[in-house]
Amino acid sequence: MWRMRLTVVGCAGSFPGPDSPSSCYLFEADGFRLVVDMGHGALGVLQRYAGIADVDAVLLSHLHADHCVDLYGYRVARHYAPGGPLPPIPVHAPGGALERIAKIHGVDDHDGVAGAFSFQALAPGSRQIGPFTVEAGHMNHPVETFGFRISQAGASIAYSADTGECDELVRLARGADLALFEASFLTTQAGCPPNVHLTARQAAEHATRAAAEHLLLTHLVPWNDPVASREEAAKAFAGALTLARSGLTIEL
Repeated sequence: MWRMRLTVVGCAGSFPGPDSPSSCYLFEADGFRLVVDMGHGALGVLQRYAGIADVDAVLLSHLHADHCVDLYGYRVARHYAPGGPLPPIPVHAPGGALERIAKIHGVDDHDGVAGAFSFQALAPGSRQIGPFTVEAGHMNHPVETFGFRISQAGASIAYSADTGECDELVRLARGADLALFEASFLTTQAGCPPNVHLTARQAAEHATRAAAEHLLLTHLVPWNDPVASREEAAKAFAGALTLARSGLTIEL
Protein backbone atom coordinates (compact mmCIF):
# COMPACT_ATOMS: atom_id res chain seq x y z
CA MET A 1 0.00 0.00 0.00
CA TRP A 2 1.38 3.40 -0.92
CA ARG A 3 2.03 6.08 1.70
CA MET A 4 2.02 9.05 -0.67
CA ARG A 5 0.98 9.39 -4.30
CA LEU A 6 2.17 12.03 -6.74
CA THR A 7 0.29 12.73 -9.96
CA VAL A 8 1.92 15.03 -12.50
CA VAL A 9 -0.90 17.23 -13.77
CA GLY A 10 1.33 19.63 -15.72
CA CYS A 11 5.08 19.63 -16.32
CA ALA A 12 5.59 22.09 -19.21
CA GLY A 13 8.09 24.81 -18.40
CA SER A 14 7.24 28.53 -18.76
CA PHE A 15 4.20 27.96 -21.00
CA PRO A 16 1.88 25.05 -21.83
CA GLY A 17 2.94 22.57 -24.48
CA PRO A 18 0.78 20.50 -26.83
CA ASP A 19 0.84 17.56 -24.40
CA SER A 20 0.90 19.21 -20.99
CA PRO A 21 -0.24 22.25 -19.02
CA SER A 22 2.24 24.31 -17.05
CA SER A 23 3.39 23.25 -13.59
CA CYS A 24 0.89 21.46 -11.36
CA TYR A 25 1.26 18.42 -9.10
CA LEU A 26 -1.30 16.52 -7.03
CA PHE A 27 -0.09 14.97 -3.76
CA GLU A 28 -2.37 12.50 -2.00
CA ALA A 29 -2.17 10.72 1.36
CA ASP A 30 -4.76 9.49 3.86
CA GLY A 31 -7.58 10.82 1.68
CA PHE A 32 -6.12 14.35 1.65
CA ARG A 33 -5.42 16.12 -1.66
CA LEU A 34 -2.77 18.83 -1.85
CA VAL A 35 -2.23 20.66 -5.14
CA VAL A 36 1.26 22.12 -5.59
CA ASP A 37 1.32 24.95 -8.15
CA MET A 38 -1.43 25.68 -10.65
CA GLY A 39 -0.04 27.06 -13.90
CA HIS A 40 -1.62 27.73 -17.31
CA GLY A 41 -4.16 25.05 -18.25
CA ALA A 42 -3.69 23.05 -15.07
CA LEU A 43 -7.22 23.36 -13.72
CA GLY A 44 -8.77 21.56 -16.68
CA VAL A 45 -6.45 18.57 -16.50
CA LEU A 46 -6.55 18.48 -12.70
CA GLN A 47 -10.24 17.56 -12.93
CA ARG A 48 -9.24 14.18 -14.41
CA TYR A 49 -7.80 13.30 -11.00
CA ALA A 50 -9.72 15.39 -8.45
CA GLY A 51 -13.10 17.09 -8.53
CA ILE A 52 -13.49 20.83 -8.06
CA ALA A 53 -14.70 20.27 -4.50
CA ASP A 54 -12.18 17.55 -3.65
CA VAL A 55 -8.97 19.58 -3.19
CA ASP A 56 -8.13 20.18 0.46
CA ALA A 57 -5.28 22.70 0.15
CA VAL A 58 -3.07 24.46 -2.40
CA LEU A 59 0.65 25.20 -2.12
CA LEU A 60 2.23 27.74 -4.48
CA SER A 61 5.99 27.85 -4.91
CA HIS A 62 6.01 31.35 -6.42
CA LEU A 63 3.85 33.86 -8.24
CA HIS A 64 5.03 33.56 -11.84
CA ALA A 65 2.04 32.88 -14.07
CA ASP A 66 3.16 29.42 -15.17
CA HIS A 67 2.89 28.32 -11.53
CA CYS A 68 -0.16 30.19 -10.22
CA VAL A 69 -2.42 31.71 -12.90
CA ASP A 70 -5.10 28.98 -12.88
CA LEU A 71 -5.82 29.62 -9.22
CA TYR A 72 -8.07 32.44 -10.42
CA GLY A 73 -10.08 30.07 -12.58
CA TYR A 74 -10.30 27.78 -9.57
CA ARG A 75 -11.75 30.68 -7.59
CA VAL A 76 -14.48 31.06 -10.23
CA ALA A 77 -15.23 27.33 -10.25
CA ARG A 78 -15.51 27.17 -6.47
CA HIS A 79 -17.63 30.33 -6.17
CA TYR A 80 -20.16 29.38 -8.86
CA ALA A 81 -20.41 25.69 -8.03
CA PRO A 82 -23.92 24.30 -8.76
CA GLY A 83 -24.71 23.77 -5.08
CA GLY A 84 -23.53 27.21 -4.07
CA PRO A 85 -20.10 28.59 -3.13
CA LEU A 86 -17.73 26.03 -1.70
CA PRO A 87 -16.09 26.79 1.66
CA PRO A 88 -12.65 28.40 1.53
CA ILE A 89 -9.59 26.19 1.52
CA PRO A 90 -6.06 27.16 2.58
CA VAL A 91 -3.58 28.44 0.01
CA HIS A 92 0.00 28.49 1.26
CA ALA A 93 1.90 30.94 -0.93
CA PRO A 94 4.50 33.71 -0.92
CA GLY A 95 3.37 37.06 0.44
CA GLY A 96 1.19 39.12 -1.90
CA ALA A 97 -0.55 36.10 -3.44
CA LEU A 98 -4.08 37.38 -2.75
CA GLU A 99 -3.47 40.66 -4.59
CA ARG A 100 -1.60 38.92 -7.41
CA ILE A 101 -4.39 36.44 -8.12
CA ALA A 102 -7.19 39.01 -7.74
CA LYS A 103 -5.60 41.34 -10.29
CA ILE A 104 -5.88 38.67 -12.98
CA HIS A 105 -9.54 39.68 -13.33
CA GLY A 106 -8.78 43.31 -12.63
CA VAL A 107 -12.05 44.41 -11.03
CA ASP A 108 -10.83 45.31 -7.55
CA ASP A 109 -8.08 44.42 -5.13
CA HIS A 110 -9.65 41.18 -3.92
CA ASP A 111 -12.39 40.35 -6.46
CA GLY A 112 -13.86 37.51 -4.41
CA VAL A 113 -10.58 35.64 -4.12
CA ALA A 114 -10.41 36.22 -0.38
CA GLY A 115 -13.76 34.47 0.02
CA ALA A 116 -12.65 31.38 -1.89
CA PHE A 117 -9.28 30.86 -0.24
CA SER A 118 -7.59 31.39 3.10
CA PHE A 119 -4.12 32.67 2.20
CA GLN A 120 -1.24 31.74 4.49
CA ALA A 121 2.14 33.31 3.85
CA LEU A 122 5.08 30.99 3.32
CA ALA A 123 8.39 31.36 5.12
CA PRO A 124 11.44 29.10 5.33
CA GLY A 125 10.85 26.27 7.77
CA SER A 126 8.41 23.46 8.43
CA ARG A 127 4.62 23.40 8.52
CA GLN A 128 1.91 20.77 8.54
CA ILE A 129 -0.61 20.66 5.68
CA GLY A 130 -3.05 17.86 6.37
CA PRO A 131 -0.98 14.66 6.73
CA PHE A 132 2.00 16.21 4.94
CA THR A 133 5.00 17.75 6.63
CA VAL A 134 6.22 20.49 4.29
CA GLU A 135 9.67 21.99 4.71
CA ALA A 136 10.16 25.15 2.63
CA GLY A 137 13.37 26.86 1.60
CA HIS A 138 14.24 29.78 -0.65
CA MET A 139 15.34 28.94 -4.17
CA ASN A 140 17.55 30.90 -6.56
CA HIS A 141 15.03 32.67 -8.82
CA PRO A 142 14.29 36.33 -9.66
CA VAL A 143 11.13 36.45 -7.50
CA GLU A 144 10.61 34.96 -4.05
CA THR A 145 10.42 31.24 -4.73
CA PHE A 146 10.20 28.27 -2.41
CA GLY A 147 11.33 24.73 -2.94
CA PHE A 148 9.73 22.06 -0.79
CA ARG A 149 10.40 18.74 0.86
CA ILE A 150 7.02 17.06 1.29
CA SER A 151 7.01 14.09 3.63
CA GLN A 152 4.45 11.61 4.89
CA ALA A 153 4.87 8.36 6.82
CA GLY A 154 8.59 8.16 6.05
CA ALA A 155 8.26 8.89 2.32
CA SER A 156 9.62 12.16 0.93
CA ILE A 157 9.54 14.13 -2.30
CA ALA A 158 11.71 17.20 -2.89
CA TYR A 159 10.39 19.78 -5.36
CA SER A 160 12.71 22.39 -6.83
CA ALA A 161 10.04 24.72 -8.23
CA ASP A 162 12.03 27.16 -10.42
CA THR A 163 15.64 27.75 -9.50
CA GLY A 164 19.16 28.25 -10.68
CA GLU A 165 21.97 26.39 -8.96
CA CYS A 166 21.16 26.32 -5.26
CA ASP A 167 22.70 24.68 -2.20
CA GLU A 168 19.38 24.93 -0.37
CA LEU A 169 17.83 22.59 -2.93
CA VAL A 170 20.47 19.98 -2.14
CA ARG A 171 19.69 20.33 1.57
CA LEU A 172 15.95 19.95 1.05
CA ALA A 173 16.44 16.89 -1.14
CA ARG A 174 18.99 15.10 1.07
CA GLY A 175 18.16 11.38 0.90
CA ALA A 176 14.71 11.99 -0.61
CA ASP A 177 12.86 9.12 -2.26
CA LEU A 178 12.09 11.36 -5.23
CA ALA A 179 13.70 14.56 -6.51
CA LEU A 180 11.18 16.44 -8.66
CA PHE A 181 13.62 18.88 -10.25
CA GLU A 182 13.22 21.36 -13.05
CA ALA A 183 15.29 20.93 -16.22
CA SER A 184 14.43 23.95 -18.34
CA PHE A 185 17.57 24.10 -20.45
CA LEU A 186 20.19 21.92 -22.08
CA THR A 187 23.87 22.59 -21.49
CA THR A 188 24.39 23.00 -25.24
CA GLN A 189 21.62 25.60 -25.48
CA ALA A 190 22.54 29.23 -26.00
CA GLY A 191 21.00 31.87 -23.76
CA CYS A 192 20.69 29.92 -20.52
CA PRO A 193 20.83 32.72 -17.91
CA PRO A 194 22.39 32.09 -14.49
CA ASN A 195 20.27 32.18 -11.34
CA VAL A 196 16.97 31.51 -13.12
CA HIS A 197 16.67 27.85 -14.17
CA LEU A 198 18.60 24.58 -14.16
CA THR A 199 19.87 22.64 -17.13
CA ALA A 200 19.11 18.93 -17.18
CA ARG A 201 22.71 18.23 -16.20
CA GLN A 202 22.56 20.68 -13.29
CA ALA A 203 19.34 19.06 -12.08
CA ALA A 204 21.11 15.70 -12.12
CA GLU A 205 24.15 17.11 -10.33
CA HIS A 206 21.95 18.51 -7.55
CA ALA A 207 20.14 15.16 -7.20
CA THR A 208 23.49 13.36 -7.01
CA ARG A 209 24.81 15.72 -4.35
CA ALA A 210 21.60 15.15 -2.39
CA ALA A 211 21.86 11.35 -2.74
CA ALA A 212 18.23 11.25 -3.89
CA GLU A 213 16.97 7.83 -4.89
CA HIS A 214 14.98 8.79 -8.00
CA LEU A 215 15.16 11.89 -10.22
CA LEU A 216 12.04 13.05 -12.03
CA LEU A 217 12.84 15.81 -14.54
CA THR A 218 10.10 18.42 -14.89
CA HIS A 219 9.46 22.00 -16.08
CA LEU A 220 10.34 20.74 -19.54
CA VAL A 221 10.15 23.66 -21.98
CA PRO A 222 8.06 22.49 -24.96
CA TRP A 223 10.60 23.36 -27.66
CA ASN A 224 13.30 21.19 -26.07
CA ASP A 225 13.77 17.52 -26.97
CA PRO A 226 12.90 15.65 -23.76
CA VAL A 227 15.03 12.69 -24.84
CA ALA A 228 18.05 15.00 -25.02
CA SER A 229 17.25 16.27 -21.54
CA ARG A 230 17.13 12.73 -20.20
CA GLU A 231 20.38 11.78 -21.90
CA GLU A 232 22.12 14.85 -20.50
CA ALA A 233 20.88 14.15 -16.98
CA ALA A 234 21.89 10.49 -17.16
CA LYS A 235 25.54 11.53 -17.46
CA ALA A 236 25.43 13.06 -13.98
CA PHE A 237 22.93 10.88 -12.09
CA ALA A 238 23.26 7.13 -11.63
CA GLY A 239 19.93 6.41 -9.94
CA ALA A 240 16.46 5.93 -11.36
CA LEU A 241 15.71 8.68 -13.88
CA THR A 242 12.32 9.57 -15.34
CA LEU A 243 10.89 12.30 -17.56
CA ALA A 244 7.73 13.91 -16.20
CA ARG A 245 4.62 13.77 -18.35
CA SER A 246 1.07 14.84 -17.73
CA GLY A 247 -0.77 11.93 -16.12
CA LEU A 248 2.30 10.19 -14.69
CA THR A 249 1.62 8.76 -11.23
CA ILE A 250 4.29 7.70 -8.75
CA GLU A 251 3.41 5.92 -5.51
CA LEU A 252 5.77 5.74 -2.56
